[in-house]
Amino acid sequence: MLAQEGPVTSTESSPPQKAVRLVDSVRKAAWIIGSALITFAAFRNSVTWHLQQVWGASGDFWQRQWEKIYNFCDGNEFVIGVIGANLLALVVFWTFNALFLLVDVTGFPQSVLKYKIQPDANVPVDRKKLKNAVLTVLFNQMVIGLPVCALWFVVMRWRGCQYTPESLPTFQWVLLELLVFSLAEEFFFYYSHRTFHHPRIYRLIHKRHHEWTAPIGIIALYAHPIEHIFSNMLPVFMGPTIMGSHMATSYLWLVLALLSTTVSHCGYHLPFLPSPEAHDFHHFKFTNNFGVLGVLDRLHGTDNHFRASKAYERHVLLLSLTPMRETIPDVVKGKKM
Repeated sequence: MLAQEGPVTSTESSPPQKAVRLVDSVRKAAWIIGSALITFAAFRNSVTWHLQQVWGASGDFWQRQWEKIYNFCDGNEFVIGVIGANLLALVVFWTFNALFLLVDVTGFPQSVLKYKIQPDANVPVDRKKLKNAVLTVLFNQMVIGLPVCALWFVVMRWRGCQYTPESLPTFQWVLLELLVFSLAEEFFFYYSHRTFHHPRIYRLIHKRHHEWTAPIGIIALYAHPIEHIFSNMLPVFMGPTIMGSHMATSYLWLVLALLSTTVSHCGYHLPFLPSPEAHDFHHFKFTNNFGVLGVLDRLHGTDNHFRASKAYERHVLLLSLTPMRETIPDVVKGKKM
């Protein structure tokens, strides 16, 4: 099966099909929101008490950690919101990706290679392509990221963003905010991403990201500067902006977003980590799976080819050490599926 390069194609369908997709999309959104609310209730009613016992009788563990950051920066909000946020992104992104790069470059440990989604791709990774990707990502993070963060800092001030340890939100409120952030990211990433697949825009901007039909972790931020602003940074910033969140919550969300996008691009379907099958399929076939959660892909029918593929069958949380390609092979009884 060959990768088919190109911008998104039309997904016209009959009214009954649209109705089915709408119902499926609503169900998926309801499942996500319902699961989040159940988790929220569980944490509120029981887990919070246990966490407080671990973190201290007064429940101020996270406040003390934020106090250290706040005091280290002398309470300078610009340093915390701009310099600190960028340093956090750099440290988290490259520390996490170093683990994947070790495998991609050296092939060690070999036991990890069996979890590759595209087994014959990037073994080992092309050093020249990798160098170009590293330089592009660093440019995006330091040259593009800093001024965009500075602008976001101004917007967040207007939204009433708090920085002091005394104004930290409750644990339960943070969980609720993370739900809103996830839904906002799905909305803004889906439509910005799909816009970049428009025929008139794709080859000028988004094609760079799709040079990697078999992505690796750092490709999460390998993009044209315009795409980096509007498809990588904006969707992540919109949730905290809408909610006027505390900067500590934004820090937490930034870490989670960077870890999530790295996993979705890493090329390995590893045990106990979220499945990257959907976005890996997007890089391989180009015209499906534009969102993060899959809710809007279901609504617009931009997951039809994916849902008919083996990748969709494998798109589950792996709870054993047996690779998904062995559990659900491409060939069954000598016949291609």
